[in-house]
Amino acid sequence: MKAAGGDVKGGRQGRAKKRYGNVKRCLDAAAALGALLALSPVFLFAAAGIRLSSEGPILFRAERMGKGGVPFIMYKFRTMEEGTRTEKGRRKKEAGAEGAGRKETGHGGRITSADDPRVFPFGGFLRKAKIDELPQLVNILKGDMAVIGPRPEDVSIVKTHYTKRQMHTLDVLPGLAGPGSLFLYTHGEALLKGSHAEQAYIERLLPVKLEMDLYYVRHASLRYDAGLILRTMAVIAARMCGVKRFGYPAEYRVVRGCQEKKRQTPEDIQAYACRKRCQGDKTG
Repeated sequence: MKAAGGDVKGGRQGRAKKRYGNVKRCLDAAAALGALLALSPVFLFAAAGIRLSSEGPILFRAERMGKGGVPFIMYKFRTMEEGTRTEKGRRKKEAGAEGAGRKETGHGGRITSADDPRVFPFGGFLRKAKIDELPQLVNILKGDMAVIGPRPEDVSIVKTHYTKRQMHTLDVLPGLAGPGSLFLYTHGEALLKGSHAEQAYIERLLPVKLEMDLYYVRHASLRYDAGLILRTMAVIAARMCGVKRFGYPAEYRVVRGCQEKKRQTPEDIQAYACRKRCQGDKTG
């Protein structure tokens, strides 16, 4: 009887999860289409600014890991100089051609540091306002992404650094925004500076980000999604108004098992990331 009851409960949960997925997909598609129409002036502004500020294409196409471990092409407004089109870019390319170590730095690798010289001024504004992410509304319409979900990660980082447990963040569609990306936006920049941004990201920030994304995967709901949308909009508005200090996100406090609301230090993040990385080595 207990087993039968468990089957009934599991069946209900499965049906509820399927309904949630179907409703979320419809809402995501409608929201993406509406946003594309409403924000068309912003798209024109960004495209014109990029064209006037830097030689090269308006859009940047990046391969990212999608749901179920299937890669897809993610779209962004280009915010960095084309490496071969400027003298500065040529010098960077020549300096980086000495070895594979170039791929491990923030100034030529997979992670963009807060002080990355490749970012041109107008591109920096687009990144701060998160306007550079708006072309991903097309990815949402195509079904590659959702409005809310774990941020899609570089394919090589997933294959090289994700543990078996962390691969469960790929059980859902990647999102335009999510708890992990919100955490990086408000608290990760302090660690992503200088020439070792990629190393800092992988060792200190990635384990924390993935724990928060795993929390989202386990507790995903329409109400949770709506709350994350409002929180993301509020944080972006605050950043644009000059706010630099933010408290712990709710998910961060939960996964860390603490209740402090003060702003965490880079040392706090590093210590927690180390613990999660060690646990991943044992369980992943």
